[in-house]
Amino acid sequence: MKIYKAYAKVNIFLKITGMRGDYHEIISRFMKVENLYDELSFIPKSQTDAKENDFVILGDFSCTTEQNTIFKAYFALKEFTSSTKLENLMRTHAIKVDKSIPAFAGLGGGSSDAATYLKMCNSVLDLGLSLNELAEIGLKVGADVPFFVYGYDSANVSGIGEVVEEFDEPLLDLETFTPKIEISTPRVYKVYREDFYKPLDGFEVEKYKKMNSLDVMQNLSADEVNDLFKPALQEYKELKDHYRHGYFFSGSGSSFFKIKEEN
Repeated sequence: MKIYKAYAKVNIFLKITGMRGDYHEIISRFMKVENLYDELSFIPKSQTDAKENDFVILGDFSCTTEQNTIFKAYFALKEFTSSTKLENLMRTHAIKVDKSIPAFAGLGGGSSDAATYLKMCNSVLDLGLSLNELAEIGLKVGADVPFFVYGYDSANVSGIGEVVEEFDEPLLDLETFTPKIEISTPRVYKVYREDFYKPLDGFEVEKYKKMNSLDVMQNLSADEVNDLFKPALQEYKELKDHYRHGYFFSGSGSSFFKIKEEN
């Protein structure tokens, strides 16, 4: 039984550059967190109590199967490929997820699980889909999914998440901590739009895209690099109790991160 790792990410910086309809356009540096990941594998249903025709996800999830990003990824993949092999696989197997990435945390756990599931199916079933095609399918599941499909250590992500450009830099050794606060990303964006809306101009965008992540973290503050930090603090007052000097805020939260100190 092969086990696939679905890595977490942090947003080294996240700046809003404008709106596209109801969506916010961004420029962000995504970086993989190498020491934090979920583990996914296919398990024959004969080894479980599951019914053959049900789509089964084994794991510690607070949402329904239909709300799960893995189920959404299956549905999007089935729609794209019309693959009977895919349907047969999920009729006879469950997808097992050993969760380590916290939910509602700004670490991309759900998106990473969805991307990893797409890549697992592509590999196991020899579907022959390119990474670009998998990213296109993944975007229907969530804006962060394409980054995880490409599997880069570090990338500049723009548009609404669909433009992923690898950024060549060393992977930083990061530590994260996640307060037990369930943050709603749409709520944080709504507060940003109402009270903090100030899109980054093109010159600043280019400056951020060229800065390496270490320089960002050594020279800029948490609220300078993440446009969603102040809106999140305003909407979730209890976040202030968890903020520690020297840490940065990932996505819409609630996770904080910093470079791990050498002992």
